[in-house]
Amino acid sequence: MSTDNPTPIGAEAVKPYDAHGAKTAQVEEMFDSIAPAYDFMNTAMTFGLHRHWRNRALDMAAEALRRNGITVPAEVLDVATGTGDVAFELVHRYPEAHITGIDLSTGMLNVARRKLAEHQHTAHVDFETGDCLALRWESDTFDLITVAYGVRNFERLGQGYAEMTRVLRPGGVLCVVELSQPENRLCLAGYNIYSRHLIPLVGRLVSGDSRAYTYLPESIAAAPQRADMTALMEQAGLQQAVWKSLTFGAVTIYTATKPLSINTLR
Repeated sequence: MSTDNPTPIGAEAVKPYDAHGAKTAQVEEMFDSIAPAYDFMNTAMTFGLHRHWRNRALDMAAEALRRNGITVPAEVLDVATGTGDVAFELVHRYPEAHITGIDLSTGMLNVARRKLAEHQHTAHVDFETGDCLALRWESDTFDLITVAYGVRNFERLGQGYAEMTRVLRPGGVLCVVELSQPENRLCLAGYNIYSRHLIPLVGRLVSGDSRAYTYLPESIAAAPQRADMTALMEQAGLQQAVWKSLTFGAVTIYTATKPLSINTLR
């Protein structure tokens, strides 16, 4: 599949700081800026529900793996790993698996590595700088790939999905957790007040970055959601793409499988 896309569309065109600069570099700068406050803000702005969302997503991923005959994944990649929240839960669930977390942001990875130093039984976990648009691994490497709150930050979403599909093994599962807008009009009204006014105010006070938490609701609104997102996954060569929204539609979980036989157009 061709990943050429000279004109950014949707969330690709929404950038943290400068409308004319490259999105990837701006996303890296933004997460470096907010890294010290990221875990606190994640818990505060979701009222701790992010842990529930994470666990539901990994439950869905495990179910999809079992359907494909994979009880315990051997190689797992956590894309946009941030401070390692999903990676450490993967360690808990699959202590014998080799888990790699990648992120653009050195600041976020530094937090993840500090956590890693405090954990026991994490010999099979690595954190490294990496760009999901150009993954360093050979094709058919991972049984499971996870992305939590990261795909709307991709500079080229289709290219990101194509790369993740490439490095998945046949029968492997991609699991994406992403923030989304409620479909119910009343819920959407309350969500808009909260996400566009309260979160940016608190984020600015806590993180000191006046733009990062304004970018958040803008990028959520512009990103493909639900059926539109699963359609992109299928365009990348995945199958059995399904979605499930939680908490009145404020977050959506997506899972998809790399077919046992795939002819991916390059």
